[in-house]
Amino acid sequence: MTPPRRTPAEATELSQRVAEYRRDTDFVTTVRDQPLRFRATWGLFSPREVDEGTRLLLDTIEVARDADCFDLGCGYGAMGLTMARLAPQGQTTMVDRDFVAVEYANANAATNGITNATALLSNGFAGIPGDQRFDVVASNLPAKVGNEMLTLMIADAYAHLNPGGRLYVVTISGMRRFIERTFEEVFGNYDKVKQGREHTVAMAQRDPRS
Repeated sequence: MTPPRRTPAEATELSQRVAEYRRDTDFVTTVRDQPLRFRATWGLFSPREVDEGTRLLLDTIEVARDADCFDLGCGYGAMGLTMARLAPQGQTTMVDRDFVAVEYANANAATNGITNATALLSNGFAGIPGDQRFDVVASNLPAKVGNEMLTLMIADAYAHLNPGGRLYVVTISGMRRFIERTFEEVFGNYDKVKQGREHTVAMAQRDPRS
């Protein structure tokens, strides 16, 4: 049986959609009273708007003006660049294992005139010097990487925090028991900061004496 042919109108419509998908997305938004402009592309997470989970975390995170911050899995930079704005006297490091994400995060830093943030290519903390420490680590943790990788991320975050430093994560709410259990194992503490309709923000703090 011969498959049905597309009509010229269908072919044109498809061509127009493909051309649209090749163009960067571009949007302006406000996060924590910070006006920001982002360019992104399809294939990066939530390329048309800052997603609900990231907003929930950024609405609740505590960042001192001189904090050195770390964005774990930065994507195009929504979380890291917001933290850099909240901590203008500190330095923010953003990492992602996708080189496309790193390119867009650095470009978005330049677009927004943010000079205290840099994105690096790294699989978690693998590309970060072992002695580099941060005051705040934040991440929108992806469930699909598996519990083993999530445990590594949390353990590495602990190792790279200054005494008294904090790890903030946002996850889908179905992961909150795993996060609670792992935070307790690694940090010895767990705080459910905020629970939204679909996401939960959790925080753990490294012992100030450690």
